[in-house]
Amino acid sequence: MSKQERIVENIGDAAWQAMLDTVDLFCFVGELTITIFTALRQPRKVRWRETFYYMDQCGCKALPITIIICLLMGLILGFQGAVQLRKVGTDIFLADFVGVSILKELGPLMVAMVATGRAGASFAAEIGTMKVSEEVDALETMGCSPHRFLVIPKLLAMLVAMPLLTIFGNIAGIIGGFIVGVSMLKLPPVAYYNRTVAAISPEIFASGLIKSAVFAVIITVVGCMRGFQAENDAQSVGRATTSAVVTAIFWIVIADWVLTMMFTMMGY
Repeated sequence: MSKQERIVENIGDAAWQAMLDTVDLFCFVGELTITIFTALRQPRKVRWRETFYYMDQCGCKALPITIIICLLMGLILGFQGAVQLRKVGTDIFLADFVGVSILKELGPLMVAMVATGRAGASFAAEIGTMKVSEEVDALETMGCSPHRFLVIPKLLAMLVAMPLLTIFGNIAGIIGGFIVGVSMLKLPPVAYYNRTVAAISPEIFASGLIKSAVFAVIITVVGCMRGFQAENDAQSVGRATTSAVVTAIFWIVIADWVLTMMFTMMGY
């Protein structure tokens, strides 16, 4: 087989595997949707203790690193914007640039990246380890739904934690731009604050929170799906964890593009 034929074969194998993964994802989402409706009809069967545990793990314990990363992103964005805006004498518009960019795009996206590395990988490793130790098979043998026991608490926790983390991340990013504007461009703090408030609308703020909720669903679904796909050996758990992070980032970027196009057409 020639080199060109091997390249074509590898591309075909990759495309086929991507299609199979997409089909598995939609099947998993369908099963999870049925489980969600069942949980809504019978909320007492939801494992609320585990839900609060995952809120703590995915929310409270992720807050410091989220604030640091978003603050640094605001500093970087503010510095790059200040260099360009100073050339045309529009220093005050740095507040618009940083505020809108953080709230609409970078805030939810950076929080999602942090959550993918922490929560998504953790979900895949946890369920994959349970698969290896045959705990998932034991749940099915007892007639219990693994989705209700293992996925629903994680999903509820992420739906609460991600928007809250995004709010704190947005504040940290805006503070980063504020530091650059006041220290580098010598802008009056009151003027920068007033300009930021004027530039940020409720629609912009809401669009970022909607994105964070969608990202939370993607991270949870992909992480749990990869965990269930793990085989009965330790190496497969590592592969599932790595695949969960890569796949979640891919779908987050796709979802971010789709939502951005939708909000832009709606005038937000």
